[in-house]
Amino acid sequence: MNMLPDAAIRFIDELTPLVKDTENEVVLCVPYTDLFYSLLATQNTNIKIGAQNMHWEESGAYTGEVSGRMLKAIGVEYVIIGHSERRQYFAETDETVNKKLKAAFHYGLKPIVCVGETLEQREAGKAEEVVTTQVEKALAGLTEEQVADTIVAYEPIWAIGTGKTATSEDANSMIKTIREKIANSYGQNIANGVIIQYGGSVKSTNAKELFSMSDIDGGLVGGASLKADEFAKIVNYEN
Repeated sequence: MNMLPDAAIRFIDELTPLVKDTENEVVLCVPYTDLFYSLLATQNTNIKIGAQNMHWEESGAYTGEVSGRMLKAIGVEYVIIGHSERRQYFAETDETVNKKLKAAFHYGLKPIVCVGETLEQREAGKAEEVVTTQVEKALAGLTEEQVADTIVAYEPIWAIGTGKTATSEDANSMIKTIREKIANSYGQNIANGVIIQYGGSVKSTNAKELFSMSDIDGGLVGGASLKADEFAKIVNYEN
């Protein structure tokens, strides 16, 4: 929940020349009030725009919610579903994540589905069980093609906004476990093609180490994405 429209536009204007030569995909998931302005500001750039949440119904008596159809109508391409903060503060459940994921595909949006364990779950040795269950319930009822087009973001809740980061080995191990879970359900070819990101205090100083691991396909960047120069360093981590 950051940046008014004028600040979002300035941010995009600053970021655009810094990432124009990257071969990596750049997506900004912005607050609802910034979406339209951000879509205008990113025209003729390589930056894509996504929303931070959506409702699973098309319309109706859901005051304060925004539907996938509404997002698609203004040109939004991506949507985050089940972010840890939504789960932690706004009663998001595995069931609602699954409903939203199906709705995202129905309206032609590319979903970024978040999974991750709490510190208590990790310390109790239940991290893999919790995360693989979240993956299973999120993807329930999807076709193989839809699973292949789903972006999964592993973001351990204990690393969100705390400055703590899973070691690159720990993050890669969990992401490999997620990929194995998908392979068991949908086949190895599908699993190999699924983009699985790491989120949790990603910054320019650890991006290269994280993204160089065997199974980590990118990052869901939080606080470090609020400064154009810092975010650009993450995007251009290979340089």
